[in-house]
Amino acid sequence: MLTINSVPIQDTFAEAFPMTAVRLILTAETPGWARTAAQTATGYAASVIGCDAEAGIERELAPDETPDGRPGVSILLFSFSRDGLQKAVVNRVAQCVLTCATTACFNGLAGDPGKTIRVGGNLRFFGDGWQISKFLDGKRYWRVPTMDGEFLCEDVFGTVKGVAGGNFLILGQSQAIALAAAEAAVEAIRQVPGVILPFPGGVVRSGSKIGSKYKALRASTNDAYCPTLRGAVASALPEGVNAVYEIVIDGLDLAAVEQATRVGVRAACRPGIVRIDAGNYGGKLGPFHLHLLKLLSETV
Repeated sequence: MLTINSVPIQDTFAEAFPMTAVRLILTAETPGWARTAAQTATGYAASVIGCDAEAGIERELAPDETPDGRPGVSILLFSFSRDGLQKAVVNRVAQCVLTCATTACFNGLAGDPGKTIRVGGNLRFFGDGWQISKFLDGKRYWRVPTMDGEFLCEDVFGTVKGVAGGNFLILGQSQAIALAAAEAAVEAIRQVPGVILPFPGGVVRSGSKIGSKYKALRASTNDAYCPTLRGAVASALPEGVNAVYEIVIDGLDLAAVEQATRVGVRAACRPGIVRIDAGNYGGKLGPFHLHLLKLLSETV
């Protein structure tokens, strides 16, 4: 069995699935306001099981990295279809970015010209006829009057077929130990470009399984990994495990999710971690299988 820092790595794989992804570059007069817009726009977007999208902050951007030379933040959003993604993006930009002081919104992906979503073109109507369209370097932008000046938003945004649902499980001796390892994994993964961790703080306490005893629910608690249910269900927990946290990774491509898995698992292998595992559903959930032993044996 492969071990990292004496922590055993389970011979299993995580299942991931395709989703349509978009990158938004949000800028503002200060890093704080750009961050506020990004945090608000990515709120309540942990899982498409119950949200309109999965979303998160990719990274903060220096002024020389943004289209308008101001501080910025890059965010990624994922949905099962372009139509669903457009609806989620338009709603979130309208409610959380347009309303945020001094912000502007730009497309962050080249994408396929035939696979775009319209954002500024839908938000322009808020200008009540006072909106102005401008072409610059072959791109259309909309300028919408606001009480602090104007909101600038690019008309169309490129999309790509991303990979969502990459994951691994951290099995620890205690809640504090498992959480510290999860936090270390999050810190390491956030250095990898092209990925987000959509759940609160990047950590999932409520891992799920497909289906439920209640017909209305598509998913329910992953009882095999709940310490309080040991003895009442077919537990997957080895002796000594009293807390489990899951790290879920969405990325613009499979390579990014694989690299995030590598660095995250390695960072999580700390004293008190009993095992690293992954959530899979027998190959039925998604076509992308991230085999832990193979990934962690590779040097990238």
